[in-house]
Amino acid sequence: MKENSLCSNCGDNDILLIPGNAGAYGSGNNIQVGLTNLSAILVDRYVCCNCGYTEEWIKLEDIPKLKKKFRR
Repeated sequence: MKENSLCSNCGDNDILLIPGNAGAYGSGNNIQVGLTNLSAILVDRYVCCNCGYTEEWIKLEDIPKLKKKFRR
């Protein structure tokens, strides 16, 4: 959905992008990797208006931060 604006489930092209955000007290569509919202990794959400299918994506440059925080 991110790459071609087509739903991966039904093939429709009526796709909404809901940008990631970091609000007060960690609210929003994000992954906290530190103590403040400044360290939050934003998660963009793509939603198909035809079937309701959703996908979530983060920026590739944020993956090392996730690995550092969550890799065992």
